Amino acid sequence: MHTEKPSRRITLFLCGDVMTGRGVDQILPHPGKPHLFESYMRSALGYVELAEKVNGRIRHPVDFAYIWGDALGAFQRAAPDLRIINLETAVTASEDAWPNKGIHYRMHPANLPCLTAAGIDCCVLANNHVMDWGYKGLAETLDSLHRAGIGTCGAGRDAAEAAAPAILNIPDKGRVLVFAWGTEDSGVPREWAAGESRPGVNLLADLTARSLETITQQVHAVKRPGDLVVASIHWGGNWGFVVTTEQRAFAHRLIDAAGVDVVHGHSSHHVKGIEVYRDKPILYGCGDFLNDYEGITGYEQYRGDLALMYFPTLEEGRLTRFAMIPTQTRRLQVNAAPEAGVRWLMATLNREGRQFGTQVTRLAEQDLLLHWQ
Repeated sequence: MHTEKPSRRITLFLCGDVMTGRGVDQILPHPGKPHLFESYMRSALGYVELAEKVNGRIRHPVDFAYIWGDALGAFQRAAPDLRIINLETAVTASEDAWPNKGIHYRMHPANLPCLTAAGIDCCVLANNHVMDWGYKGLAETLDSLHRAGIGTCGAGRDAAEAAAPAILNIPDKGRVLVFAWGTEDSGVPREWAAGESRPGVNLLADLTARSLETITQQVHAVKRPGDLVVASIHWGGNWGFVVTTEQRAFAHRLIDAAGVDVVHGHSSHHVKGIEVYRDKPILYGCGDFLNDYEGITGYEQYRGDLALMYFPTLEEGRLTRFAMIPTQTRRLQVNAAPEAGVRWLMATLNREGRQFGTQVTRLAEQDLLLHWQ
């Protein structure tokens, strides 16, 4: 009797920074205390008012699914096997604001259903906001996410937990391992680095051969034949399309030496060029997928309001298809990008992808498809 071999085709959902704290937290059913320590704004409610001034009233409290807006329909259409985000927010009611940090993001733990409403499988925590509310805030973030059945990586109660991957099982298809690191040039304070008995972030000290050797050992210690490995890295500044030669070389070495299948880079507040190297996708910067920046002026030329839902499909570890769905943040919610926004994203991806030999074309509806040499 002939039995068909199960498909090893895996589609992931990846995106940039998801910031459910501050203004977004204030419109959800259980807002935390709104006070801030910023020179720009003293109350998180001020960010709600800014968004309303620009794009119209937000009748809140909203339901937990509200913030995902049109992304929910996009999930149904793309049907990814796993949904992985960079959660750039502490999930805590802690009052231990990190001193002299300037900007502090937190979402009340009772609002965590806003993540389960979108079926999020894994939250990357190696970023510059996960410890905004101190060690207590990090512990509560980890506990809250794990209680909700959401995998985490990139931060932990000690260095071993911070470095350990999220191990995600896809029935009949295998395992996806998500490792995560944050760098100082993305704003992660050096003192946030996890230690042998100190909670913190999995800090990537630099992009040298020595760091690569450490990563290679960590990946090889866990990876089994058939596993798909995602390296999620919070690196670089917030603005600018430049991909440094160091970043590019390091991404290539992650694939060549460490056996990584997907490089998921984030920190930039806007989308950056995409590379496909040896049939492995490299995202150098994914943009902010959801934030409370509406009404804040400056850097308009980078269109931080526009983002992409990334849906790479890999078969036996090789990229076979890469679809993307353009979005726009309006009224503290993910919306389908307007036609002008779709065209801007296409032009940007094609301009920035030229150096990598990639370009995008239009699929049905608003979806984009990546082509590579």
